[in-house]
Amino acid sequence: MSNFTTTVSEFLLLGFSDIRELQILYSLLLFLIYSAGLMGNLLIVIITTFDRRLHTPMYFFLRNLSIVDACFISITVPQASINSLVNNRAISVAGCAAQIFLVNFLAYVEFTLLTVMARDHYVAICHPLHYPVIMSPLVCMQMTLTCLFTGLLYAGFHTGYTFQLSFCQSNVIHQFFCDIPSLLKISCSETFNNMLSLLVSALLIGVGCFVFITASYISIFSTVLKFPVKEDQRKAFSTCVPHIIVVSLFLISGYYVYLQPPSDAGSIKDIIISIFYSILPPFLNPIIYSLRNKQIKDAVRIVMKRAFVKKWSKRGS
Repeated sequence: MSNFTTTVSEFLLLGFSDIRELQILYSLLLFLIYSAGLMGNLLIVIITTFDRRLHTPMYFFLRNLSIVDACFISITVPQASINSLVNNRAISVAGCAAQIFLVNFLAYVEFTLLTVMARDHYVAICHPLHYPVIMSPLVCMQMTLTCLFTGLLYAGFHTGYTFQLSFCQSNVIHQFFCDIPSLLKISCSETFNNMLSLLVSALLIGVGCFVFITASYISIFSTVLKFPVKEDQRKAFSTCVPHIIVVSLFLISGYYVYLQPPSDAGSIKDIIISIFYSILPPFLNPIIYSLRNKQIKDAVRIVMKRAFVKKWSKRGS
C-alpha cells in the first residue's frame, strides 16, 4: 500500500471523445439515460411499496432489485456525465476504491437477488399450496440480508486485494469508471493471483447461480406444460419471461466484463462493453418488467390517474 500511495495520487479515466462538441453530446446522452433509468426504478419502488396488492414476495424482491439498479446506475453514470461535460477525467484513489467496492457489491447483490427470484417463481408455480410458508416474509428478509452480507464480503475482499498492488507504470484506466480488470492491467506488481481469485470467484458465483436458475426453470417449465388450461400456461410463462430476459442481459454483460477484459489501449469496443455492463441492465430492467407485467402496468395507471385527479381537484378548488 505504501508503494501505491507514493507513486499514484489519482487515476485518469477513459474519455468518450477528444472533441469538445462530442463530449457535451455524450454528457447529455448519459444524463438522459441516467434520468430515465433512475425514474423507472424509483417508479417500481414507489408502486410496489404503496399498492397493497403488490405486497407479495415476488414484488418484494422486485422492489429490492430496483433499489439495487437505481444505486448501481448512480455510481458510474452521473460522474461520467459530469466528467465529460467539464472535460475532467481525474478520479482520486479513495474515489476509485469506493467505486470499485460499490460496483462489485451491487453487481453481486443483483445477481444473487435474481437467483432468489428464480426460487420464488419455482415455489409459486411448483408448490403453490406451500408458498405462504416457504416464502414467508421472514424467509424473504433473511434471503435479502444474506445477499447483502455476502456481497459486502465479496466486494471487500476483492477491493482490498486489488489495492494492495503497486501502480507505478501508468495511472490511465481504460474505462469510464474504475473496475478491477482495468486496474490489474496498469499495475506494476504481479497480478496473477488477483486475476485468478477474481476469475474463480466470478465463475463459482456465476456458474452456481446460473445452474440454480436453470434447474428452477426446468422444473417450472415441466410443471407449466402439465397445466390443463392454456390460459394458466400463458399466465405462468408471462410471469417468468421478464425475469429470464433480465437474467440473460446480466449474464451476457458479465461475460463481456470478466471473460473479455478491456484491451491495453482504449478503444470504442471498450466503451461499448463498459456501457453494456454498467448502464443497460439497470436502465432496461424496469422497462422489461413494466412492459411484460400486467399488474405493474395497472398499478402505474392507477397511480397516474390518482395524481391527475388530485391535480385537477386542487385547480378546481
